[in-house]
Amino acid sequence: MQDPTTQSFGSVKRELQPAAAPGAGHLFLREDEIRLAQDMLFFALRDLTTAPDAILAELGFGRAHHRTLHWIARRPGLKVGELLGILGITKQSLTRVLGPLITDGFVAQVPGSVDRRQRLLTLTEAGMALERRLFEAQRERLIAAYREAGGTAVDGFKRVLRGLMRDQGREYFDALEQNRPPKPQR
Repeated sequence: MQDPTTQSFGSVKRELQPAAAPGAGHLFLREDEIRLAQDMLFFALRDLTTAPDAILAELGFGRAHHRTLHWIARRPGLKVGELLGILGITKQSLTRVLGPLITDGFVAQVPGSVDRRQRLLTLTEAGMALERRLFEAQRERLIAAYREAGGTAVDGFKRVLRGLMRDQGREYFDALEQNRPPKPQR
């Protein structure tokens, strides 16, 4: 039986410390600990995206299509310019991703009601079904990981993810936490 005060990551064994308040004390991380975090993020992302990648491959799509579907589902009526800002890609790259999603009937694009030059994006019924299928492919893995880690660890994980984000992502989540609409992304 494993000692509850330690945790093993492969051949690396770490002492578990009680959760401290954010910013409490000084945290000095050695390079091997940072590399371990990179390794863990790599494997976590690989394993989280395996099932959706297979679904997307059946349709000739990739992860960029998944990200696009995700954000349009999260923000129906999303402006093309806002999507560009969220994804952090060029118009040319978005065109290569968005074009097939529109042509294949997963995304609808309509002009804005006030500014007709705006292009507002929503998922079609087929798009909603595909996005839901992709979400469900990841949902159980996320639930299992959260349950295994426990509430305190989940809160810490969220703080770490927030720490990895630039201002744009932080502002987005600050708005959600305050129950106000996120600012348009540029």
